[in-house]
Amino acid sequence: MTKNILVVGAHSADFVWRAAGTIATVTSQGGSARVIALSYGERGESGELWKEPNQTVENVKRIRYEEAKTAAEAVGAEFICLDLGDYPLDMTDFAVDQLIGVFQDFAPNIVLTHNPIDPFNPDHPVASQMVQKARLLATGAGVDSAFSRITPPDLYFFEPHQPELCDFKPNVFVDITPVMEKKIKAMDAMKAQGYLHQYYSELASRRANHARRISGMANVKFAEAHVRTLPWVVTGL
Repeated sequence: MTKNILVVGAHSADFVWRAAGTIATVTSQGGSARVIALSYGERGESGELWKEPNQTVENVKRIRYEEAKTAAEAVGAEFICLDLGDYPLDMTDFAVDQLIGVFQDFAPNIVLTHNPIDPFNPDHPVASQMVQKARLLATGAGVDSAFSRITPPDLYFFEPHQPELCDFKPNVFVDITPVMEKKIKAMDAMKAQGYLHQYYSELASRRANHARRISGMANVKFAEAHVRTLPWVVTGL
């Protein structure tokens, strides 16, 4: 069965480092992917761009959009930015309503977003909270109701930059070996944060080592780690 995967990041580049391989895996298997950035990260994630003389917010946003759109296309995804502003990102009713609309329109089977704990980034936990709230409201909070509702999608948290300090304990490893070149292409597009390229390439190798040890799958060379938040519902083990 083909699947719809929705990835929501606080900033326009978040999906690239943490979930580009997972997205490419879904789309390479015939699924659809939509990436939602709550902001462009124009204030807190674009330091290299602000070193340019006479830089403006509008130009930073334009560059960040073009980079993220190119990165999303590299892994077969659609990119949309809600442009809610960053540092701080605020969970307003308007923002949640926009996310609810995304859930209802796209009807994802899988949702990936930030870990709810991140002592180093003020926007990431807010994004996680927004996604969780919008998901519940879009599904009718688990009960039949008078307004439009979608089938509850699986919810995953992707890996934060400092996992050990964010209480991140992965229980899902996605083998991204067949699509690693697509992730590399997506990372290459994010020139405003090019310093992260090596870190996340090395992380994919480390996570593959964990995946091999867990599964015995010797061919796993690159992997991404996530936390599945909901129990599996099965008819047998």
